[in-house]
Amino acid sequence: MIIDLGKFSRKRKTYWEELERVLDSLDKNPERSMDVEEVKRFHYLYQAASTDLAKIATFSAEPGLRRYLENLVARAYGEIHENRGKRKRFSFKRFFFKRFPATFRKHVRFFQAALAVMLAGCLFGGAAVVLDPEAKSVLMPFPHLQTDPSERVEREEIADNDNIGGRKASFSSYLMTHNIRVTIFVLALGMTWGVGTVAVLFANGVMLGAVVADYLAAGETAFLFGWLLPHGAVEIPAILLGGQGGLLLAAALIGFGKRAGFRQRLREITPDLTVIVFGAAVLLVWAGIIEAFFSQYHEPIIPYEVKIGFGVAEICALSYFLSRAGRSADSRDVRQTLIGAKMVGNK
Repeated sequence: MIIDLGKFSRKRKTYWEELERVLDSLDKNPERSMDVEEVKRFHYLYQAASTDLAKIATFSAEPGLRRYLENLVARAYGEIHENRGKRKRFSFKRFFFKRFPATFRKHVRFFQAALAVMLAGCLFGGAAVVLDPEAKSVLMPFPHLQTDPSERVEREEIADNDNIGGRKASFSSYLMTHNIRVTIFVLALGMTWGVGTVAVLFANGVMLGAVVADYLAAGETAFLFGWLLPHGAVEIPAILLGGQGGLLLAAALIGFGKRAGFRQRLREITPDLTVIVFGAAVLLVWAGIIEAFFSQYHEPIIPYEVKIGFGVAEICALSYFLSRAGRSADSRDVRQTLIGAKMVGNK
């Protein structure tokens, strides 16, 4: 094949320079992620440069041009295979605000399944208390929940509202560690092929449903939501995240017709399980602080409308965060899948 190298280089130079600019930009900002359209363009430029290199590889003339294209293609190849990722230091911002919500969405069906199990438990617990008030002693293991709701509300509202005094910090720490242990336990029970995870989620739903039904029946709606929403808006989803991880682990153990071996399936999900549990732990730290320093204060110190509004705002913020944050991480996964697939196809 005869090629006019001068004409060839003038015609193709624009594409090489564009690829070089993209690579320079990624070198200057290693944390930058491309969207899907940028990924497609990058792949096109990489393919074009590789093809151009193949065309001139047998020419002894213009060795400088050949070395330039070899370097360009090598840089693009290294970028595709994320060589720069190995040099990254851990970044809490990148982990929590990008990788965590992206991982949540990747396995969202397991979160939905965990939510369905807990809601089923709530319906069962609520119905049991409505149909048989004596069931409270069985469904509510904490003594302060077994008393008459109106009497408890009266005691709480006339109390000093600082009944844990200077122990708020230690109380907050206890709540954090306790809830984190529960979340890890729910996830670890996935080793029982999900049976233990489902049982614990259902049991917690039963208790929650019983409490809600009991306080609603007593007409203490404002107190109930003012007490539960500020911390529960984050605490309950965090425990559901543990359920999500447990069901994901169970699915990996069972396999569901996957050809991959047992060890390979576990290796594939281990990074995602780690992300889920640490993300849930961060949420539970926030929930523990709110429960100790905000939820425990009732009227007249803090109006119930303020507490309920705060809880609703938390729910909205958390929903938006889990559904929208980390989209660039999603795009990076698409980039790796898309380019990797085409690379294999080209070989």
